[in-house]
Amino acid sequence: MTALPEYELFAIRYATREARRADHFIGGDSHDGPMPMDYFVWVAKGPERSFVIDCGFTKETAKKRKRTFLRDPIQALKLIGLDSSTVQDVILTHLHYDHVGGFNRFPKAQFHLQEPEIHYATGRYMRYPRLSHSFEVEDIVGVVRLNFAHRVTFYNGGAELAPGITLHPVGGHSMGLQFVRVHTRRGWVVVASDTTHFYENMMTGRPFTTAFHIGLMLEAYDTLRANAPTPQHIVPGHDPLVMKFYPPPAPELAGIVARLDVTPDDAELANIKA
Repeated sequence: MTALPEYELFAIRYATREARRADHFIGGDSHDGPMPMDYFVWVAKGPERSFVIDCGFTKETAKKRKRTFLRDPIQALKLIGLDSSTVQDVILTHLHYDHVGGFNRFPKAQFHLQEPEIHYATGRYMRYPRLSHSFEVEDIVGVVRLNFAHRVTFYNGGAELAPGITLHPVGGHSMGLQFVRVHTRRGWVVVASDTTHFYENMMTGRPFTTAFHIGLMLEAYDTLRANAPTPQHIVPGHDPLVMKFYPPPAPELAGIVARLDVTPDDAELANIKA
């Protein structure tokens, strides 16, 4: 049997916003207090092939939505040795504004997306502001144009993109959400994206406030666990604790890039109780 490649895996923090605990749990939180949200793109860097997972939002979108824009996420790929002009594969976990906004900065990439997501983002539910507010119209139009240019590969279920890179569709937060499993030197690591925004959503079984289907969101937490060796192998999509648990690849990248293919310093994770 051929051994799976071991990818280097990174999270790049490109934006943040101040928020409160009540913003992140359906039904609020009885111990409301500050709970900031970070924004990431992820990279699985392999010996022969690399994958960018999501592509953030723009400075203009940050201003429109009152987010603190820390750095250009596409430009920041150079911090780990990638150039967007040569990237061949971009996985879009879903089409919310903070995951697809930099799509036009990858001129040579093929994009990988679950087909239900494009139906959702262009379908009847977008007449409801409660659901459509998570999308930017021009992003969705841009992905449609990419499809006409033969640059989107659609999936209707799980898939292996390459040895050591697998896609896993789940419902809940968006109709066509998917998470990514990456084989690394510490085994399989699950890049959850918005399957769980924070460790606490998954660990306590309390869904995030932006939801298309609450039941499917709860089931998605179980699917995350089923595809990870341990909860310590699951990386949530927006939790500032990621930058605390995982080391930077170099001291000067502290707070900017976290290396996810090493064992996290997760002592505090044990304190998150159901």
